[in-house]
Formats: sequence, structure tokens, C-alpha cells
Amino acid sequence: MTSHILMIRPAKFAYNTETAVNNLFQVANDNATDVHSKAVLEFDVFVEKLQSNGIDVTVVQDTSEPHTPDSIFPNNWVSFHSDGSIILYPMFAENRRKERKAHIFDAINEKFAIKYSIDYSVYEDNDLYLEGTGSMVLDRTNQIAYACLSQRTNKVVLKEFCKSMNYTPITFTANDKGGNPIYHTNVMMCVADKYVVICLESVTADFERDFLVKTITSSGKDIIEINFNQLHHFAGNMLQVKNDKEQAFLVMSSQAYQSLSIEQIAKIESYNPIIHSDISTIESNGGGSARCMMAEVFLPLK
Repeated sequence: MTSHILMIRPAKFAYNTETAVNNLFQVANDNATDVHSKAVLEFDVFVEKLQSNGIDVTVVQDTSEPHTPDSIFPNNWVSFHSDGSIILYPMFAENRRKERKAHIFDAINEKFAIKYSIDYSVYEDNDLYLEGTGSMVLDRTNQIAYACLSQRTNKVVLKEFCKSMNYTPITFTANDKGGNPIYHTNVMMCVADKYVVICLESVTADFERDFLVKTITSSGKDIIEINFNQLHHFAGNMLQVKNDKEQAFLVMSSQAYQSLSIEQIAKIESYNPIIHSDISTIESNGGGSARCMMAEVFLPLK
């Protein structure tokens, strides 16, 4: 886990019709101005909570042009690795491809050492997508990339990532309660250092579910299972981070936290404290939650 997080403060946050075609978590709000102002407030409070717990957050202000309504979710288009690499990913929605803005890289380069980059965005020309750590939930310790295959998570691009970064791909199919494909893996599972939060009932095939359980337990991690209702409250969309004193936290939204049972919260807190923040406007209009807002930075510090 890392103590360094990149977060993008939105300039014109809004419901994105281009992503809504296969993100059933999105709910449109008629008052766009109100949505943006509420989202900015939620963002600022969330950042303050992280920083007050000793977590280093690099906040970059988005630009109003080109308009990027989903810029608040940077983990989909970029990832930063301990070998000094930056990886760019192919994005399904055309307007999300515009989120790759130079001033973001400039801000990262001020604090961290960038050695080289890998650009998978060329796969967009062939309509093949892999949306970063939304499409993949990475077990960095054991070099495992968990991936729920969907229109936004292509096996070909996943294989290319795993080959380049020396990861083992674990692929499966997962649906929501209505039988619709889950668009991003990080909606239904979260990998922490000693445990995995996962909605196993969303994995449709018995053999895939059994193999997933076997892989997780073989990696030495405990399984904390969530149900469909909790999944739809973003209880799978969590991220474990650490602060400047090496203390671990599990970060989630308040909606996700409130959906958990007393027993589930106790189990998580037996490993580490929880940080949660109300980001309900961001969740409903953006269709993403706390984990999507945080891009982990594993790059070496300058």
C-alpha cells in the first residue's frame, strides 16, 4: 500500500452520458450547477480527512477546457509504479480520453521520479479497453491482477499489462443483482494487505468463484464477503492506504460504511481503522466512489 495519493479537483463535474451506457450506478441530476458545487465540497472534505490522518495527497485542479466531467476519477486512465513507470490506459468514453492533461504529469514530476512510461491508449483505435485500477484490482505483493471482464476490461490489453509488469491475470465474469455486467472490478472487490473485501455472489460461474476463493486464500488473505445490496452502495469500492507513520487505513464512502454490518466493520477494524466521507453526489452522478477518486502513487520520491 502507499501513503501517496493523486486526486483531481473537478472544474466542471457532471453526469457523463458517454459512460452511463454501461455504468448502471449513475443517476442523473437535473441541476448541473448544484451537482458541481456539491461535488467540489464533498471532494474538499474528503481530501481534508485523508490529510488529517497523515496521508499525503497531491491535489491537482482540473481545467475547465477541455471539459472532462469524470476527471475526479483519475485511477482509470493512469497508474504509477515503484519502478518509476507511469502507465496510460485505453478508455471507453471518448470524453474521458481528454483527462490525460500535461499539468497533471507536471505536478507529479515535481515530487516524484518518473523513469519511463507505457502507453496502452493506442488500443482505443481498435475499441479495446482496460481502465486502469478500475478494470484491475492489483495485489501488488503477490503480483496478481484480478479482472472482471466487461466492455471496459479487455483480456488482450490485460494480458499485455501483465506481461509488461510481471503480473498473473485472474479473470472472471461478474454481474449485478439485475444480471447486468459489472463494468469495473473495483466495484465488487478490494484487495488489502491481509484481507479481501469481495461480493462473491456477483461471480456468475461456480468454477470461477471457487478459483477466485482459492487464489485469494492461497495468497494468505482473509475474505470479508459483502452482498449485492452492499455492492450497490459501493462497499466493494474501497482502498487501503497508509499514513506517514506507516499506519494502515481502509478508505471508503460514508454510504459504503453505513451499508456494512456491525460484524463486517469489526472484522475490518481488527486489521486497520476505517476512514469514510460523504461523497453521495459524486457517487450518484459519477457512478464511482472513494477508491475511484484516488490514484495511488508508488513512484520513488525525488
